[in-house]
Amino acid sequence: MPFWFGGAIVALVVMGYVFFGGMRGTAWVNTFQTILFLTFGVIAIIVIGTGMGGFKSAADAMLASPALAPLLTRERISPYYFFSYTFIPLSAIAFPHMLIFCLTAEKMKHFKKTVIFYPLSILAIWLPCVFLGVMANRVQDVPQIKAKQVARAELATKGKTLPPEGRDELREKAAGDDVIMLLLQRYAPLWLAGLLGAGIMAAVMASDSQILALSTMFTEDVFAYYGHKDRFGEAVQINTGRIFIVIIAAVAYLVALRAPEAIFELAIQYGFSGFAALSPLLVAALFWKGSTKWGALATTLWTAASVVAVAVFQHIVPAPAPGPAISYWTLGGTEVLGRTPGGTAIFGFMPVVPMVIISALLMIVVSMMTRKPTNTTINKYFGV
Repeated sequence: MPFWFGGAIVALVVMGYVFFGGMRGTAWVNTFQTILFLTFGVIAIIVIGTGMGGFKSAADAMLASPALAPLLTRERISPYYFFSYTFIPLSAIAFPHMLIFCLTAEKMKHFKKTVIFYPLSILAIWLPCVFLGVMANRVQDVPQIKAKQVARAELATKGKTLPPEGRDELREKAAGDDVIMLLLQRYAPLWLAGLLGAGIMAAVMASDSQILALSTMFTEDVFAYYGHKDRFGEAVQINTGRIFIVIIAAVAYLVALRAPEAIFELAIQYGFSGFAALSPLLVAALFWKGSTKWGALATTLWTAASVVAVAVFQHIVPAPAPGPAISYWTLGGTEVLGRTPGGTAIFGFMPVVPMVIISALLMIVVSMMTRKPTNTTINKYFGV
């Protein structure tokens, strides 16, 4: 099945149930997706592990291979790059779809359950995926996985001599988003691979909540805020939100067709980094009485500008071959800005680190320099 056709099916399905189901429908779909993924994920690990002869033997074989052993350690990962990933989880605090779901909670104890179980569910979902992705490097008898390994090796050895288009093509071939599906095709019976694959793909289609959140923000914070709900009525507001859902789904589909990076690379570089940079705003709004709307605006503008700047920089400066970052701007012998094979480096860190730090500083400094909220406003949100 060609990518454009499969992507169109996914986009239409997600758009359909968000369009007609709204908040309740999306919440039930997310619940069902998570149950499917956790159930089929456990089965997939057992089936794949058994087919590979046990994960212990696979890991031992990787350790015995000089080319694969570094994948089990942080040997090739810069300490700055590794530290940067500790900022990524901050993005979960500012996920709009999570905030909207929490605001629909009937009682505070329901919200507490979400806070407790959400990170545990994320761990249960992501850890097996990453583990299976690493173990897939030991598989040599699956042509598609072998092709990914060959593309990665060619990128490492010949990447510096290839034009940017050639490197992007190799990166597409080496992308690992479909590795679990390939492992299931190799080690599971056809009928079981189909069921497990469908369950995993259903859980991966989590863009529904983001689309719903964007639609809600548009209809409430733009359409209703500027008086259009009072002028045209609630029915027009709902239909406007549905039209917005169609537009967002179409834009996301077109971006997916043109983006050379894998979906998770895009999410880390732009989505997760942007939400992480907004987390100081959310924390200040909830817990700091001295925070102001101007501090929030400064943080928001900085986050938007940073995400756009990183995207423009990576579009103008082609990604280099695997290896050290290419210095783009140095100051006093210190590399300030560099282009890495996977993105951008700022003082050796991923962009999310300076984005979050500067976002927090802007929130504090601008709030301290601007007029504080009135006592009426503070009492409204913090109590007397």
